[in-house]
Amino acid sequence: MMTSEFSRAGGRRRLRKLPPRYAALVMPLVLSILMTAVVSAVSTALNLGLSADFPGRWAEAWALSWLVAFPTLLMVLPLVRRIVGALVETPRP
Repeated sequence: MMTSEFSRAGGRRRLRKLPPRYAALVMPLVLSILMTAVVSAVSTALNLGLSADFPGRWAEAWALSWLVAFPTLLMVLPLVRRIVGALVETPRP
């Protein structure tokens, strides 16, 4: 059987999932994309209003903020995990 980038399930085409080892990279990637999109949109709207040039200015602000946020998330994630571990009780089996 040939493997492809897509798999058929229930008549719909879906992308294959990444192996579990990528979760530590994909989670901060998705989080940084979503958070910077929302925060830069709010900040741009508050500063410029919803004018005709809003989409271009927002995209520019988002790109710059994401370039800072993603590497920052990768660097501070171990510290955040330690802080959360100190504040939250570990579940018992």
